[in-house]
Amino acid sequence: MTIAEALIGFSLAAGLLTLTPGLDTALVLRTAASEGPPRAWMAAIGVCLGTLCWGAMAALGLGALLAASRFAFNVLKWAGAAYLVWLGLTLILRPRRSFELASTDASPRRGTSWLWRGVLNNLLNPKAGVFYVSFLPQFVPSRVPAAPWMFMLAMVHAVMGLIWFAILIGATRPVSALLQRASVVRWLDRLTGGVFLGFGVRLALDRR
Repeated sequence: MTIAEALIGFSLAAGLLTLTPGLDTALVLRTAASEGPPRAWMAAIGVCLGTLCWGAMAALGLGALLAASRFAFNVLKWAGAAYLVWLGLTLILRPRRSFELASTDASPRRGTSWLWRGVLNNLLNPKAGVFYVSFLPQFVPSRVPAAPWMFMLAMVHAVMGLIWFAILIGATRPVSALLQRASVVRWLDRLTGGVFLGFGVRLALDRR
């Protein structure tokens, strides 16, 4: 895989992941609706900082593992492939019927506490860490240092998140209404599931 291929492939997959509604989307939308754009931006920045933390932990851990043991890295690769295939099949066969914004607590808080709320909202979601460990190794080109490259990919994902959150904050009501339509949620889940399934199979067949 060339550098260009890795960047394009990751950007497409990460972009779809960013658009798929989850806990971070719910936090930002609820904060924008109940607390206003400034606090919503603090929460959004916090979420992206959490993404960078996950990216740094995954990059350092996977980079060290790749350098220390090819066997251990291959075991992790197969575990990641199995996780992505399972996640993809789950989203395809059992997509969500709704996206409940009300499930996210958006009680008033002061100042920069919304920043830390965004960070914790992301870091306390173990699926984010598992996903990064499963996902990032697929987009490391040959003869490129693994750890710096994977952290750079995490930065790309964080920038995508900021752009998406800007859209959410700027159009809170119409976007919120759209994401609560059952057909939209099902379509996004199935599309994302198909992408995850494809990448899981690709990772399992990778002989790099």
